[in-house]
Amino acid sequence: MNRDYYNTPKSNFFMRVLWYAAGGDRYILERATYADQVKYMTLGGVIFATSFMAAMSGGYAFYTIFSPRSFGVEDTTVFTDVVYYSIVFGLFWGIMIFNLDRFIVSSTGKGDGTEEITWKEFKGAIPRIIMGTIIAITISKPVEIRMFKTEIDVKLYENQLIAQKRCQELINTIYDERIKKVEIEIDKIGLEKENIQNKISKLNSDRSMITPTVPGTVFKPDENGISRPYPVSISNPLLKSLDSEVKRMVKELEKIEMLNSGRIASKTVEKDSLLFRKSNIDIECEKQAKKLDGLLERIKLADEVAGVWISLFITLLFMAIELTPIFFKLMLVKSPYDYLKDNIDELIKAENGIYILYDYHKDRKGVERDYTVHYNVEKIISEKKEAAKAQDILAKYAVEKFIEQKKREIDKNPESFIHPNS
Repeated sequence: MNRDYYNTPKSNFFMRVLWYAAGGDRYILERATYADQVKYMTLGGVIFATSFMAAMSGGYAFYTIFSPRSFGVEDTTVFTDVVYYSIVFGLFWGIMIFNLDRFIVSSTGKGDGTEEITWKEFKGAIPRIIMGTIIAITISKPVEIRMFKTEIDVKLYENQLIAQKRCQELINTIYDERIKKVEIEIDKIGLEKENIQNKISKLNSDRSMITPTVPGTVFKPDENGISRPYPVSISNPLLKSLDSEVKRMVKELEKIEMLNSGRIASKTVEKDSLLFRKSNIDIECEKQAKKLDGLLERIKLADEVAGVWISLFITLLFMAIELTPIFFKLMLVKSPYDYLKDNIDELIKAENGIYILYDYHKDRKGVERDYTVHYNVEKIISEKKEAAKAQDILAKYAVEKFIEQKKREIDKNPESFIHPNS
């Protein structure tokens, strides 16, 4: 706007975009002072910067969550498909934070119009401060993870190796117990067979000791050329008893071998399977250790690597960036922009028949309240009431005229209105 005493600088596209981000009214700002224009440009710039950081932070957090797990410093592969999805999510997150910040800043009033922030003003801004704090913490954590990525990767790699070693030790213990149990079962089966074999050997030994005392025994060389006692007569009762017992034991042994052959084969296969699975525990433990590479684990390591104070400093820095526009607006002194805005608001209210009586009455708690008068609404209501009254009067008048007309008809011909037989 051109004036004799002051010419407001002409705005450009960049200024108007920043005004929009800060929730400023372009029509009023173009008629206000340059100081007002700079104020809202600054607010818009802070909101845009916060939104940009939110987009970067959200995209990196998305990539960390959905990228395949790997060992800390070993794998530097970039997964293109996850990158594309992260960019889309980051843009969505940035736009959402932009709208939230724009709403928070534009809905924050000027307070009492002085630089001092009173308790009443601060209390009214508490919900917005809480929202801004949550947004700041949400943005700061992924950024913190990226800032200390190298240190976090080293620490993460150490933790993954420790987890892998613990996994191997635990699984080795479990498999050793299972294998030992199978071996004991196999030994039990073999021990039963061995007991019968020992009994047969004992009977054969007893038979060898008794045979030389039996009449008619001669010595014949065996397959190895060694002379062995061989009874000519096998009618001796003791020898018959020993031979019978040996045959019974042999049959029992054959029966046990037949029954246990399947069990031994099954247990042997089970043992071989356990040994094979035990030999592959390195691969399984490596898979489990890689799963530690998640967002929550990195947040924990970021707090551990950076320490409490550095982590707190970064969070407070983002909180300061996020909350600055809120406190900035509470500290703003009323300027021409604000008076012009108030004037336009009042003109729009007056144009639409709205009038506010400030501090008109007190409520039950003694708080002064405004009273709003809606003249257009009251006018319409009044017109409706008067129209209803007129309709009522006309209806009554019409009934009176109808009665008079009927009376005249009766005077002329009363018989037409009397029906004795009806």
